[in-house]
Amino acid sequence: MTVVSEGTGAGRTARRTAPAGRRTAFTGRGARAASRARGHGPRGRRRRQTVIAWSFALPFVVLFATFTLIPLVSSFAMSFSDFTSADTQHPLAVDFIGFDQYTKLFRSAQFLHALRNTGYFVVVGIPVTMGVALVLAVALNSGITRFRVAFRVGFYTPVVTSVVAVAVVWRFLLQPDGPVNAVLGLLGVSGPDWLNSTTWAMPAMIAMGVWRNMGTLMVIFLAGLQTIPAEVTEAALIDGAGPVRRFTRITVPLMRPTLLFGAVLLSVWYLQFFEEPFVMTQGGPLDATLSVGYFAFKQFGFGNYAYASAASYVLFVAIALLSSVMFRALRARD
Repeated sequence: MTVVSEGTGAGRTARRTAPAGRRTAFTGRGARAASRARGHGPRGRRRRQTVIAWSFALPFVVLFATFTLIPLVSSFAMSFSDFTSADTQHPLAVDFIGFDQYTKLFRSAQFLHALRNTGYFVVVGIPVTMGVALVLAVALNSGITRFRVAFRVGFYTPVVTSVVAVAVVWRFLLQPDGPVNAVLGLLGVSGPDWLNSTTWAMPAMIAMGVWRNMGTLMVIFLAGLQTIPAEVTEAALIDGAGPVRRFTRITVPLMRPTLLFGAVLLSVWYLQFFEEPFVMTQGGPLDATLSVGYFAFKQFGFGNYAYASAASYVLFVAIALLSSVMFRALRARD
């Protein structure tokens, strides 16, 4: 059998001469088959694009797997073992004990107390922070016209300030004879020993958390307010809707996606409540400000690595559940 190829480019023709002299010409199909065989077809292009895309993504994938995925999987597996600081020389010699660490956690009075403290901080702190941030955003968007930039910078400053510096200032403010109690004294109120009281230590932590985080939400809400079409507000104004009605019937529904984003962001931060008690009260007095995050940190310090990992994954599940609830409550409705 003799095969002869003629022509060039798209019009290239392949001719096949049979032994009996009968010649069959086929155009197009043979050329496309040859092109696919050389990797020039659509499938070959997709394969090359996939290789190029993975070559760009590979550095991130390697770093993510090394510093995030492997530690996550390892710590999750560790929570089902009896791994402690004594096992660091022979980590594969630890025993698999199933859910014993989780059972031990939920039988620990200190961990349950830390769960209640974290829930207290989240349930009170999130609505207060969102409310204050929304009021500030509305005021900056429509009410305050002079020194608007100065107010924005001032409200956002706590976000970029070191928590240690903030803690020093707040400890000074909340001393028994500090400025806060001095102001309360002028009003005839005897202020408590804020940070050494089992009743008032957590409200003091919440106040500090609200002050530190309201700036971020204020910026997010301000961006959401500026996306509301002016025509909608003007139409409501023409229809006679007052400020409260415009806010509840127009502003809040149109800002629902922005509120959802802020709520989820805040719930993740507040459930990992750690820095405030760490730098101000060390979890005291009498564990009144001990959070789940600080509890896990202390267990890692004690060398109870598996126990601390189990506490961390309980916190992870709590974050996932709360985020799911917020998505259901605040998602956009058609």
